[in-house]
Amino acid sequence: MAEHVRTVKTSSGATAVQIVRYEKRKRIVVSHIGSARSIEDLFTLKREALRKIEATALQKRLFPEEETEQSSPILVRNKIAYLGARHALIYEALTEIFGLFNFPKLHNQLLLDLVLMRIIQPVSKLESLMYLSEMFGIHYKAGSLYQALQLFPKLKTTTEEKIVAFAKEHYSFDFSMVFYDVTTLYYESFTEDEDTTDAEGNVIEKGLRKDGLGKEIKIGQPIIVIGLMVTKEGFPVSFEVYEGNTFEGDTFIPSILSFKKKYNIQTFTIVADAAMISFENIEKLKEQKLSYIVGARITNLKQTEMKQIHTELIGKNQTAEELKMIDGKSIRIQTERGLLICDFSLKRYQKDKREMEKQILKAEYLVSKNTDGKRTKFLMLKQDNQTTGKKRKKKGEKKEKAYALNMKLIEKTKRLLGIKGYYTNLFEKDEELTDQDIITHYHSLWHVEKAFRIAKSDLAMRPIYHFKRQTIEAHILICFMALAICKYMELKSGKSTKKIVRLLMSITDARIRNKLTGEIIVMRQEFSEEVEQLWKTLIKPTL
Repeated sequence: MAEHVRTVKTSSGATAVQIVRYEKRKRIVVSHIGSARSIEDLFTLKREALRKIEATALQKRLFPEEETEQSSPILVRNKIAYLGARHALIYEALTEIFGLFNFPKLHNQLLLDLVLMRIIQPVSKLESLMYLSEMFGIHYKAGSLYQALQLFPKLKTTTEEKIVAFAKEHYSFDFSMVFYDVTTLYYESFTEDEDTTDAEGNVIEKGLRKDGLGKEIKIGQPIIVIGLMVTKEGFPVSFEVYEGNTFEGDTFIPSILSFKKKYNIQTFTIVADAAMISFENIEKLKEQKLSYIVGARITNLKQTEMKQIHTELIGKNQTAEELKMIDGKSIRIQTERGLLICDFSLKRYQKDKREMEKQILKAEYLVSKNTDGKRTKFLMLKQDNQTTGKKRKKKGEKKEKAYALNMKLIEKTKRLLGIKGYYTNLFEKDEELTDQDIITHYHSLWHVEKAFRIAKSDLAMRPIYHFKRQTIEAHILICFMALAICKYMELKSGKSTKKIVRLLMSITDARIRNKLTGEIIVMRQEFSEEVEQLWKTLIKPTL
């Protein structure tokens, strides 16, 4: 039925403007536009009513092109109020992506909003609530935040399962190969957490923040250790949190076995760097019938093994042309830790050589000054200056230290220039694999390193100001979820997280209130071509 504008006097003496329609001789009020107390207001309200009728009937835009500045009610300046701008587009975009991950089924909107803010504006949790209010008009009380943080860690398993399901659907993840690495996060504190014990002194719960060997040099500041697993694309699928004094290699087996048990995996291949290798870890991997590719510290091999590697890979090839001919050459040798693949890279050789020569020059300078230096690789005390069981200084005797070049270490380094090693047992299961297959898989570890860089820079995962285990674990969970979202967006669009956020944040919604009707009108800024393409890529094929 057609809609009409109706005016009617109110008991207060004003004139009400309504949109009505008639059905079976009955009048139905569709909308109350407002009440006018002057001819000017009445004209404005009638124009607004007509505009709404036209917009409904013809499904036109808010402001039809044929409207002039004089006739458009929104342009009557003294009748409108500007309420500010919001960044609804980025909220809509990330909410759509959360849906792809099935995160709404976690039934915790505060968690999702904190993940969203970690991507957009990584600040403290309280500041996140402030920005949610300012940018999106979403309000939470601080008390609800503190209560929720205690509960978030309980969602870790369910969250990981949803992320793994996403990896299966979008990246054909089949558990056949995962990549593992470790990082540390430091705290703005100088006090370790004490272990919680019972009346008999038995440890109930270990303190999480402990002094340890962190990736950053923060003397006296406690750390925690994070183990992360990613797919070959660098998409995160699992994480574990460990006490700060946990050795990197000791996180390896617990993380892998937890992952294996959680998804009932019979066998898969784990790729990790040299810090994870030990006799014990290799034996445990074999017991679990798991395959591995791990980096080898060839400088820790026996002298005979290092000599064999140098002879078979490089031999007497020394000129630039000769070294170019053996670029990419690889060999296999059996060691106590299993099969070792070593390859020679000319690019790596040139880099190693430059670094060695730089360190030798530094050591020579310090020898000439007869002084020591921090982290000087090839500097050593002369033998007669080193204390041994047979030769000790007499009491009160002062002897000046004398420094020299460590020629043995220099020669050892020269033999291994350009050589990298990899332990693996994959050939036992697949004889058709080549050395290059193993090397290529290992070099994909950079995806884990990149994931950590995103977490630490774009998501500001460090430093951490939380002090309780539950809130620390909640913070890591938020960052893990945000990392999964960021990695998806980067893989899908080919753009960095920072650029994606900047583009989506560039579109704002102006909010205007009609003083007569009380209606709030939202005007969205037009999309640039780049934003439109990004939206189509990440969210929908059409706007």
